[in-house]
Amino acid sequence: MVSLRFGPGLLEDGGTKYFMIAAIGPMICCLLILIWWLAASRATWKERLFGFLGLVAGVIVALLVVHPSLHGPGIVFIVIPLGLVLFVVGASLLRDRRPLRRTGVALVLALIGCCLPALLRNEGMSGDYALVLHWRWTPTPEELMLANRSTSSAGAKGSTIAADASQMFLEPEWPGFRGENRNGWQIGPVIATTWNTKPPEQLWKITVGPGWGSFAVAGEFLFTQEQRGPMECVVCYDANTGKEIWVQQTEARFDDPMGGPGPRTTPTLADGKLFVTGATGNLMRLDPSTGAIIWKQDLQKVANRKPPMWGFTASPLVTGSMVIVHAGGEGDKGILAFDIESGQPVWSAASGDHSYSSAQLNRIAGEDSVLMLSNSGIDLLDPATGKMRLRYEWPIGDYRALQPKVVGEDIVLIPTGSNKGTRAIRIKNDGGSYSAEELWTSRNMKPDFSDFVVFEGHAYGFDGGIFASINLETGNRNWKGGRYGKGQVVLLESSGLLLVAAESGDVVLLKADPSEDVELASFKAIEGKTWNHPVLVGDRLYLRNAQEAACYRLPLVDTNKTDKSL
Repeated sequence: MVSLRFGPGLLEDGGTKYFMIAAIGPMICCLLILIWWLAASRATWKERLFGFLGLVAGVIVALLVVHPSLHGPGIVFIVIPLGLVLFVVGASLLRDRRPLRRTGVALVLALIGCCLPALLRNEGMSGDYALVLHWRWTPTPEELMLANRSTSSAGAKGSTIAADASQMFLEPEWPGFRGENRNGWQIGPVIATTWNTKPPEQLWKITVGPGWGSFAVAGEFLFTQEQRGPMECVVCYDANTGKEIWVQQTEARFDDPMGGPGPRTTPTLADGKLFVTGATGNLMRLDPSTGAIIWKQDLQKVANRKPPMWGFTASPLVTGSMVIVHAGGEGDKGILAFDIESGQPVWSAASGDHSYSSAQLNRIAGEDSVLMLSNSGIDLLDPATGKMRLRYEWPIGDYRALQPKVVGEDIVLIPTGSNKGTRAIRIKNDGGSYSAEELWTSRNMKPDFSDFVVFEGHAYGFDGGIFASINLETGNRNWKGGRYGKGQVVLLESSGLLLVAAESGDVVLLKADPSEDVELASFKAIEGKTWNHPVLVGDRLYLRNAQEAACYRLPLVDTNKTDKSL
């Protein structure tokens, strides 16, 4: 059980490739133990039946006493294997004793094993699918944050938003998820790499509620989403100080044993308006100056579906007079478009029923199309009508949680987890008739839920938990290097650099070089599991996870110097 559970994580492709072995392997061992006990042990039939029923009762008792966060993966990974291991130990050590005593002691040990995890609490899973365990009575980061807010008059307040800030909202520097075009690119000043002599300067660091989205940035204002107890919140922070300016709260809470609690999306700023999607399906337009709700739609009702396993995760896409999200409903309720002024439905289109990606707008083969990646493949739609221009089928039995990448005028990269890899397709538009051909499929980049970036003919991103680069002409691997968990990456295009926010909360600077893996600098930025996308505006780096947010000023290259080695 130990080797099957933890062995795959030590291999090159880690838990991503062999997750099913790590998850199901120990349970298969448990099943083999039961088969041995019922069919091959030297116990009497009465003893076998008594032992089997006793084990079932032990698991039921454990379900009643363990922390609710251990239900699901915790029962599979810890409770049942630990109970059965101690049962086998007891039965083996007392194999020469009388049946009643032998089985009775074994069942007592099994009950102890099943109930020992009641001392623990699970705070989700790491990127390699390991439970994040703490003592049951240790306060969670969310509880500590809420307690701190209650003792500090609901948190420190920043400056109010002046009336002339509306221009900032019309021209946001980072309008939403992964920036403009959702490609994870920063075009700005050249960042210096000499962090050992001139390290990034921390401007502020604050505690925040759980949430797996990122920031939208407009001038002096940051917008994000987080969970605060039973309330799902949209929050505006002062970008200079980290102080809260306003908060809009909606009574809703989504929590799951793997991801933990909190909203999963990033707010979108467009046309001076703010749009958000909650994990339970609340799609809202807010006033970015005050947080006031202009309108609200319930995706569960519109799409006639319950939240998917890890919640609604589609960051809103605004194009023209519409805001577009993926909901995954049956029939034509997969992708939904709403009028940005009234919030009323405009059109809907069929799509896959399981996706943690967001719709994005790209120009492909001469026309603007809405791209949506789901478990069925990728869809290209007319943004004005929702008409399906192309459905490229590449179904998977699991999930997709990544953004497609458009290269040039007609090539689309489809990243996929579940050991499927990444595929390049060429889109053709023959007088409005769309088609696609596969160029290559590469298992050299299997990004799971870590998006990649493209620079000068090469892709850089995560192959499982290891950072890698592939050639976009062939899909062949250039190199495979550092282990940063399931982190996220931003391309600093003007600098020719890659900024990686590692799962550990470290920030790592790499050279965007296809010939070799060159790590230039790193520093510890925030504490806790970090799956959220980093944001870089100018020299300001904004980071957050489910417990902390921080802002750092990165050093810039002195353009007056001739030494370009900086």
